[in-house]
Order: sequence, then structure tokens, then C-alpha cells
Amino acid sequence: MQVILLDKIANLGNLGDVVRVKDGYARNFLIPTGAARRATESAVKEFEARRAELERVAAEKLATAQALGEKLSGSTVRISQKAGVDGRLFGSVTNADIAEALKAAGHEIAKAQVRLPNGPLKTLGDHAVSVAPHTDVVVDITVSVYALAD
Repeated sequence: MQVILLDKIANLGNLGDVVRVKDGYARNFLIPTGAARRATESAVKEFEARRAELERVAAEKLATAQALGEKLSGSTVRISQKAGVDGRLFGSVTNADIAEALKAAGHEIAKAQVRLPNGPLKTLGDHAVSVAPHTDVVVDITVSVYALAD
């Protein structure tokens, strides 16, 4: 199915690109989330009429994400979990836990924006984690995992 992208999507294309994707991906994800529309002649004409407005909105999103990235850059998040004597956690620290800690610190981050390169954190100590508030803005933060005081 051919769709017009209404937003920049990683590994697919930029705003305004007409791309061919699998039918299920378009029907179940791109179109319902508002990231794309079917590429019919009328949709292409309507998109061209609204192109300036959509580009302005995309630029505002990017500017907001860059400002958030500057605030987050180099910051440290502290998370307490139950741990054994050998420094391994009972359970793990996931991207949802990190996103919740960032929200508590006053940053609006969704769990999908937290990237854990080696999977969930399972040991005590400092860990490097990437946060991507926008596809073009990726910031590294430090997550310090401490043992929960009994």
C-alpha cells in the first residue's frame, strides 16, 4: 500500500514522502496513529495544500525535543530496587521504571522513548541509557541503581 507520511518516521522516510509499506503496517499502525494517509490523488493534493502547516508543526516538535534533550543531557536518575548481597537485583529496572523516574523529576518522557541497548538493568551501579524524545534527538543519561534500604 502506498501512503503519504505526515510525520518523520525512523527507517521509513520524512514528512511528505510517498512510500510503499505492507498493508497491515499501514492499516494497523501508520494510519490510526495519524503518521500517514493513503496516497490517493485527492490526499496528495490536500497534503500539498497543508504542507507548510505540517512542516511548521514538525519543526515545533523538533525544537521542543531539542530543548528537552538539552535539559536531560548528562543528567542522572536514581532508582532503588531490592537487591541480593552479590549486587544482582531481584527483578530488573525496565524502560518503564526509568520513564517513571524521569516523570517524577519533571521531564515528560514516554517509556518507548527510553532505549536500553543491553536490555533491562539487572545489577546495581551506574548504567548508560539513551533517551530519544524525537527521532533526530538522542541523549545519553546515567541511571544509578541502588539497593533498597530495608
